[in-house]
Amino acid sequence: MKKLLSLLAVILSVMVLAAACTTKEEETNPGNDDTQGNTETQDNTEAQDNENQETEKKDTFKVGLEAGYAPFNWTQYDDSNGGVPIDGSAEYAGGYDVEIAKKIAEGLDKELVIVKTEWDGLVPALVSGKIDAIIAGMSPTAERKETIDFSDNYYKSDLVMVVKKGGAYENATSIQDFSGAKITAQLNTFHYSVIDQIEGVKKETAMDNFPAMRVALEAGIIDGYVSERPEGVSASAANENFAMVVFDEGFETSEDDTAIAVGLKKDSELTEKINEVLAGISEEEQISIMDTAIQNQPSAE
Repeated sequence: MKKLLSLLAVILSVMVLAAACTTKEEETNPGNDDTQGNTETQDNTEAQDNENQETEKKDTFKVGLEAGYAPFNWTQYDDSNGGVPIDGSAEYAGGYDVEIAKKIAEGLDKELVIVKTEWDGLVPALVSGKIDAIIAGMSPTAERKETIDFSDNYYKSDLVMVVKKGGAYENATSIQDFSGAKITAQLNTFHYSVIDQIEGVKKETAMDNFPAMRVALEAGIIDGYVSERPEGVSASAANENFAMVVFDEGFETSEDDTAIAVGLKKDSELTEKINEVLAGISEEEQISIMDTAIQNQPSAE
């Protein structure tokens, strides 16, 4: 009897151990059906994410600009006067370029996304696909055309000089009146290259943006900076200490130098459609949009 009981105890122990191992194996290694179901769910999720990314790319029109070149473009802190949110920021962008970008996005039936980008980074951002277009007061110069394409022009302006009001250069009528003056312009623009046309000028180091040049002019570090008429009007309107000099004998420039166009990737499929939209904006409407931009610019610009 004792042997029989011992044998039954051994058999029972083996059965309990086997059951425990089976349960542990099931917890560690679920059945094939569950594994397949999890894999299919993961695949479906990844496919949906990819589809959402493609939809986002298809339905948005990403525009790069400085948001620091009033009245063409600027940064503001709310959506007043039609400001558009800046991607990844609590700030908004406004100005002439933004209004043109709105019209283009509407014509393309896409949602406008503003990507605030430093001037030097605009072309690389376009080429890399980070943005779809540059709408930033950019001129379609021959040098830029080697890297990117441009739309038809959406504005044309003349070069001016911004100086201190009441200073020695406020009443200048010729660029040669600035002989001996400390003059600069924005980095990597044709504005900086035309300074060489002034005999005896003191050509200062180019600056990154227009707010920096305004600060330098206010502080007396420079005597003036080369700009385009809309920015000159903007600067003198924003700061009573500034004046805009319009020349009788001005800088020699090409038509492309003083024109403003949309920058696009080489052979972009958007070019033709954008040109159609721009063709619908008359010169009178361009002037009206620019006048409104000058009026609405933030006083801090």
